Amino acid sequence: MSFLGVLEAIGKGFEKGLKWALTYAVPVEKLVALLFPSAAPIAAEVIDATTLIQNAVLLVEQKYAASGQQSGTGADKLSEVLLLTEQTVTTLLGKAGVQADTSYISSLVSAVVAILNVQQAQVSTAA
Repeated sequence: MSFLGVLEAIGKGFEKGLKWALTYAVPVEKLVALLFPSAAPIAAEVIDATTLIQNAVLLVEQKYAASGQQSGTGADKLSEVLLLTEQTVTTLLGKAGVQADTSYISSLVSAVVAILNVQQAQVSTAA
């Protein structure tokens, strides 16, 4: 078997193992609650805030993509995401002991967008 053939076989085996592991893996939220019961309420607030931001980013991106205005609209997209999330995210993070203002939440939104862009670039190069 060639070197590339060996690598492909390892990759296929890893992929099967990863699919099996993900099927049986405990969701992180539950794992945190089991391992760190005293931190679970704080973790839940932070996870909820992050999920809200990510969902809002995806929603706004879909809206702009559907209208054909994907480029050059970053400031408008950020404003919409902040409008959708800022009040709730501030409350959730406050419950977790994190004082968040508009600038801080904008940074979180930018971080989520950057991570989503990296994931999208990885998917594009794999295809």
